[in-house]
Amino acid sequence: MPENTSVITKRIVLYNHKGGVGKTIITANLAYMLAQKGKKVLIVDSDPQTNISAYFLEENVLDNYLDNSDNDSGRTIWSAVRPIVQAEGDINIIEPLETNQENLFIIPGDIRLSEFEIKLTDYWRECFERKITGYRGTNALSNLITNISSSGNFHYVLYDVGPNIGPLNRSVLLDCDYFIIPAASDLFSKRALKTLGVTLSRWISDWQVILSLAPQNIDMMLGFPRYLGYLPQGYKIYRGVISSPASSYVSQIERDISEHVLTLLREINENLAPSTSTGSRIGEIKDFTQIVALGQQEGVPIWEVTKGTPSQKTMAKEAFGILANNIIEKTSQA
Repeated sequence: MPENTSVITKRIVLYNHKGGVGKTIITANLAYMLAQKGKKVLIVDSDPQTNISAYFLEENVLDNYLDNSDNDSGRTIWSAVRPIVQAEGDINIIEPLETNQENLFIIPGDIRLSEFEIKLTDYWRECFERKITGYRGTNALSNLITNISSSGNFHYVLYDVGPNIGPLNRSVLLDCDYFIIPAASDLFSKRALKTLGVTLSRWISDWQVILSLAPQNIDMMLGFPRYLGYLPQGYKIYRGVISSPASSYVSQIERDISEHVLTLLREINENLAPSTSTGSRIGEIKDFTQIVALGQQEGVPIWEVTKGTPSQKTMAKEAFGILANNIIEKTSQA
């Protein structure tokens, strides 16, 4: 399936299998900022918890989509992949939903996506057995996004994923052009980097084997997600600088990304990652506390909530503006 010839869509995921690193909140507000900068953005909610869908859709609206996702006119991500899972045919191409922000669209998640995830384990095994059902199933989500992004002239696809190393996240990572590592400034986030690097390198290496086994006439994911940078988040600021002990973890996280993630990726292909994470901090998202909760409640960017202090909202807008600008610059260089 050819990509659009006028706009080259970049697919990005903020990924760290550790929970509590702000993936959903950052993805939602990054999408808002990219859209406000004139980029056309598609959010793909690939987390069965549907948290980012709940950020953009009113509760009764989302519930209605979930209640009707089994219908032929369903609009959730489950509606699209259901024919594959139930062996009824090819993916069902759905129209993404408009949001309250110009240029910003979303494919809602669905709790039934967990059924697709269970099947993905079988599809993966079948790929090694050279079974067509395995290739079709494993590439189903990728083919869906290719169809939608090519017809919609999207500049960016932002996946939102759950905190795990399951087969659904594997399919998302292998479908992305880039990944960003969000990291909390704590010991657990630092320790998670060891398993993150091993997991990513295994997924990419296994996919290279599958590509070598697949027939020529099957649409296959490239399986080449490049490291775009890391994003420290959720830390406190004291007198203009990152407070201790968070500051010490930030420097440790940068070293650990180099050692436990980038080194392993470069052993596969040096174009997957730079030799060091030094200088790859793509932004900084401090702890914005009150306005984060308000953003979720009001379904707006955190810099546009009705309460909170003006300084908080200004800092939030600046932080996400820097993050969006860096992403635009880095992805335009490829």
